[in-house]
Amino acid sequence: MFNRILIVCVGNICRSPTAEQLLRNALASSAIEVSSAGLAALRDSPLEPTASRVLEEHGHAPGSHKARQLTSDAVSDADLILVMEQRHIEGVLSLAPQARGKVFLLGKWQSDREIMDPYRQGKSAFVHAYTLIEQATQAWARRLIS
Repeated sequence: MFNRILIVCVGNICRSPTAEQLLRNALASSAIEVSSAGLAALRDSPLEPTASRVLEEHGHAPGSHKARQLTSDAVSDADLILVMEQRHIEGVLSLAPQARGKVFLLGKWQSDREIMDPYRQGKSAFVHAYTLIEQATQAWARRLIS
């Protein structure tokens, strides 16, 4: 059983906080805790403004996110770690080799699809990333609550 899920990207201001919110909402009826962090987090930064707008346009309240750096303690505390790109798996494992076996792509159930970083690429890139994140979080939620 997974009680704590950690979602990881690079800066923790676009993809991982979006996925955190969508997965948390999808798992609202469960006791599963969802958090996020970045491999090279822009510490204490809020959600990137375009990411925030895209969440709002899809009916979500972005809230008061503050980016946090991934630590070995956060990795140890998590039962499942979901990342956006294959290289993020390597980044997590270089920080905490003991995480092997509990780190997967968020897009695992979409043929191990990677979700590329929309940062500084315009709104259409954020909308595309949101769509992929939404599909992936729904797929994980179905498997986690069934």
